[in-house]
Amino acid sequence: MTDIPWGSDEAKTFITNVGLITSTGKLGENIMAAEWTHHISYSPGMIAVCINKVNQATAVNIKETKQFGVSIAATDQNMIASIAGGSHGQDVDKMKVLKDLGYKFSKAKHIKPVMVDGAVLQIECKLIREIADVGSHTIFIGEALSITLNKDKQPLAYHGGKYFKLGENIQKPPEQELNKIKQLVEKYRR
Repeated sequence: MTDIPWGSDEAKTFITNVGLITSTGKLGENIMAAEWTHHISYSPGMIAVCINKVNQATAVNIKETKQFGVSIAATDQNMIASIAGGSHGQDVDKMKVLKDLGYKFSKAKHIKPVMVDGAVLQIECKLIREIADVGSHTIFIGEALSITLNKDKQPLAYHGGKYFKLGENIQKPPEQELNKIKQLVEKYRR
């Protein structure tokens, strides 16, 4: 077994989005930045959020209420992402910090946690599964109850400890190469 430690050069090679995870419960309103926020099913719509076992406020709230919000951060939300990811909810009321800075949140339609205004995508989730035996993180799988897309925004990318805006589109191989690939796939089909 080999570790891929947080902050290592190996860990920094991955490119992810920034999920702003909102929750509420006995530890109060909370927001955290979850680098590992993944869309895992089209139908029904499902989201997996991987939360470090050290981040107790979000995990405790989700376990208690069985619900959470996922707001995919937009390129102009790097400050929110930095605050949400810069401390633990059991130590700092990050929601109050963000509200004092002028950031806005909206009441959700189907869950108690608020949603982050201005995000690219807002997904209200009902917890359907928790997987705790996967190393340093617990995976919370939520079924989408409501989805709101902001087509005027672009997602914030995270790589190597830095934020990025997606830029140059790298084209797929030319049609001739795609046809060659298709022929080879058919030739070696099992």
